[in-house]
Amino acid sequence: MNNGSRRRAPYDEKGKMKLDWGSLKRVLGYLKAYRARLVAVAVCILVNAIAGVVGTMFLRTIIDGYITPVLKDGMAPDFAGLTGTILFMASIYVFGVFATFLQNRMMVTASQGTLKKIRDDLFSHMQTLPIRYFDTHQYGDLMSRYTSDTDTLEQMIMSTLPEVCSSAIRITSAFCAMLITSVPLTFVSLFIVTLVMFLSRRIAGRSGRHFVGQQKALGELNGYVEETVSGQKVVKVFCHEEKATEEFRKKNDALCREATNANKFANILMPIMGNLGHLQYVILAIVGGAIAVSTGGAALTLGAVASFLQLSRSFTMPLNQISGQINSFIMALAGAGRIFEVMDAESEEDDGYVTLANVNIDEDGVITESDTKTGKWAWRHPHGTGEITYTPLCGKVEFFDVDFGYNEEKIVLHNISMYAKPGQKVAFVGATGAGKTTITNLINRFYDIADGKIRYDGININKIRKSDLRRSLGMVLQDVNLFTGTVMDNIRYGRLDATDDECVAAAKLAGADGFIRMLPEGYSTVISGDGSDLSQGQRQLLSIARAAVADPPVMILDEATSSIDTRTEMIVQRGMDALMKGRTVFVIAHRLSTVKNSDVIMVLDHGVIIERGDHESLIAQKGQYYRLYTGAVELE
Repeated sequence: MNNGSRRRAPYDEKGKMKLDWGSLKRVLGYLKAYRARLVAVAVCILVNAIAGVVGTMFLRTIIDGYITPVLKDGMAPDFAGLTGTILFMASIYVFGVFATFLQNRMMVTASQGTLKKIRDDLFSHMQTLPIRYFDTHQYGDLMSRYTSDTDTLEQMIMSTLPEVCSSAIRITSAFCAMLITSVPLTFVSLFIVTLVMFLSRRIAGRSGRHFVGQQKALGELNGYVEETVSGQKVVKVFCHEEKATEEFRKKNDALCREATNANKFANILMPIMGNLGHLQYVILAIVGGAIAVSTGGAALTLGAVASFLQLSRSFTMPLNQISGQINSFIMALAGAGRIFEVMDAESEEDDGYVTLANVNIDEDGVITESDTKTGKWAWRHPHGTGEITYTPLCGKVEFFDVDFGYNEEKIVLHNISMYAKPGQKVAFVGATGAGKTTITNLINRFYDIADGKIRYDGININKIRKSDLRRSLGMVLQDVNLFTGTVMDNIRYGRLDATDDECVAAAKLAGADGFIRMLPEGYSTVISGDGSDLSQGQRQLLSIARAAVADPPVMILDEATSSIDTRTEMIVQRGMDALMKGRTVFVIAHRLSTVKNSDVIMVLDHGVIIERGDHESLIAQKGQYYRLYTGAVELE
């Protein structure tokens, strides 16, 4: 397991907030790709901060050099000098504005590029996760990693980080200027700022805990909404609207409660900081005025007092802004932690080294590997001695005393032993939960067995690379997933290099060609919404055509005709019979009429094969299969 997957709690044992420095470090690692732009951004921030301080310092020059002499000594106003100084100040501020403009332009590119890379890595890694991961995580919660969590991260990269850096530079420059202007007033200002920081830390600590809870509650709410929307027909059929609404309200109340507590503390932070800033301004004005009057301007001039007051604002305002950004920072790191949690999830292990290869087979049966597509395949098996052997891809599957459990405490398959010769049709029947689908999931290594052995063409499937193993298998599931695109694109999903003619041939084989040509644009008709405009039977026919175009030696049909009416089933069955010729076929079906012509039928009960044989022999035994077939026992 990757050490990064052990997420650290955002709070210590005393309940105090602590930043997830690991997530912050990883975000900064993504930003390294834009280090040149970030250096330019830092320069712009520095220029903007210096421009602000220099402009403020010139206020002292204007008051002491041009205004005080006129009011105090009765000198003639120097309008030319005053105008030049003001124009110089204006040019400094304009330069600062230009630096801010460049900073924002470059930060947009860096932030969006970083987010793109994070989303790319997140999605790419998600494709490597095992089926087990998706079985144990809500789809809606996973979707929230791409939406709300990414949004908060975007806010942090685009706004919070530059704001924090800018504030730090402005604080430093303003503090240096304050020391140059007046050391006593600087210490007064520091005392007040210390008090403000103490209060802001206490408030931010309370709100941060609830911001993390808000992100978690939002993920749960999104997951529930996604499940309810996708299962809306079931909700309505069973009149579950009130219960669904009640459950939604509970989750929504939890989100509202966490969000309210988070923002309740966060929203009082800025007013408190603002009012304390006003109080500081008044105190500094009184102390500075008293020093200036008592010393007659020797220790502190009026211009210095006015300049210091503005510098104190330049010093405390960034502090206020940092305090205001703390909550956004915490929320963004919580979102980043959830994103990296998925990225740190352990990928599906694959230590297989036996691969599929295009080959030529001569009249003597000698196999030679080919760099071009030949239509013939063999398993390329390298050995420790350096020898490479080739085994023709036939589709022979054997189970030897296989045990399997989704966890160590609960074994669902017990001592499964069976074999399927090339071209045989093997059917699994039994009640729901008997283990039928689980067996087929083991063939394509969606899950790995706990004990025993599975061989494919005489090769232990653990030695076969998973991508090559699954490429040799065709699978038609009960739940059909169609993707946005044309009908042709959805059929070609079975084999991306298939030609249009091959896709059409596969559709004809599956019995789908007839209804496809009746669609508005035929094979070019765009499917959206998971094929909501098609009937369940039509969607299933497309799924079968998708498997047919892959032209695999082994087919797995998991309730493939369960959603098709009897008339359509006859059409499909003819296509399936043609499709199954010369192939090893595993069939799971509730309609026992579809498995009568199987070479062997295996009856499962609680993960154990209790009967096996062809239809006639099992009927003659008058056992469980006989009772299922005659309706004495229901499959459910």
